Amino acid sequence: MPKIFARVMLFFIILAPSLGASAFEEAPTLRDLAEQNDIYIGAAVYVSHLNDPLFVDILGSQFNMLTPENEAKACELQPRLGQFDFRNFDTLMDFAEEHEMTVHGHTLLWHQCVPSWLANGPFSRDEAIDALRDHIMTVVGRYKGRIAIWDVANETIADDGSGLRDTPWRQWIGDDYVELAFQFAHEADPDALLFYNDYNIESVNDKSDAVYAMVSDFLARGIPIHGVGMQSHMILGQIDPYGIAKNMQRLGELGMQVQITELDVRFEGEPSDQILRRQASDYRRMMETCLESEYCTAFITWGVSDRYTWLRGSNLGFFENPVVAPLLFDDDYNPKPAYDALVEVLTEYAGE
Repeated sequence: MPKIFARVMLFFIILAPSLGASAFEEAPTLRDLAEQNDIYIGAAVYVSHLNDPLFVDILGSQFNMLTPENEAKACELQPRLGQFDFRNFDTLMDFAEEHEMTVHGHTLLWHQCVPSWLANGPFSRDEAIDALRDHIMTVVGRYKGRIAIWDVANETIADDGSGLRDTPWRQWIGDDYVELAFQFAHEADPDALLFYNDYNIESVNDKSDAVYAMVSDFLARGIPIHGVGMQSHMILGQIDPYGIAKNMQRLGELGMQVQITELDVRFEGEPSDQILRRQASDYRRMMETCLESEYCTAFITWGVSDRYTWLRGSNLGFFENPVVAPLLFDDDYNPKPAYDALVEVLTEYAGE
């Protein structure tokens, strides 16, 4: 079987890019080349981006996987206890299905998108478990058979790898809230692949060791988990392909799929030609590392065009560069050297 599990069936429609006289109009698309390499090529999307015709053209023609940027998170879906709002998520689902894109559901649990009803409580342990189960059963159950992959838990491990970070779910339930979430998601859709997703776990370090230990423990106790997402918000020139490959290997040997789930490459200053060439080299090395691993099944960028990157936000705290250009297409949707690098490496590996 190819690297993508058989139960996650991938149906492609290869759509010619509709970008007028762009240089890549007649070239193979990323999704065409990804199909030849048995991987997904994906992008994170916010529903408002679908109002932009050029964005829609590129998303539908170049990518075969879609990740909802915010629409599947609890604070968006259940702003009030027991009251769900699926309108934006349904819009993304309709687009994905129209364009034969697999959806990577992101995410059921995340401490930075907590509804006020959950943060404020109070809940007994049993009440909180009931609320957790209801949220997951409602969301995953609604899209049963339509969403192939779910990030069940996102960033639940402390940055130093010392254990679980403090969150409202942990406060009300205890440390077993993560495994309960995986069990509930599996109950809601037994055919969906269930992932743990986090940042700074690409290479082998204290935090990735903690993820490895958690996955090993879940497997030993029969907790359903099928993959690990490496977010991969990278800094220019600081990618460690050897460490990433080593980490992919050990997770794969446990039986996990591994996916690069939120890739972008940031830098300080203006996006000069030299910086963009270095950025292209980083993208190439990340794709090579994925293709070299039998366990890497998806390569997802956190956005499509630089004009919508989250890294230009003014409230990040850790990073400020209003002209950063971390993605594959520039503000005007022109393909960048990073795009060309991915086309080249996917073409090279498809011929092997």
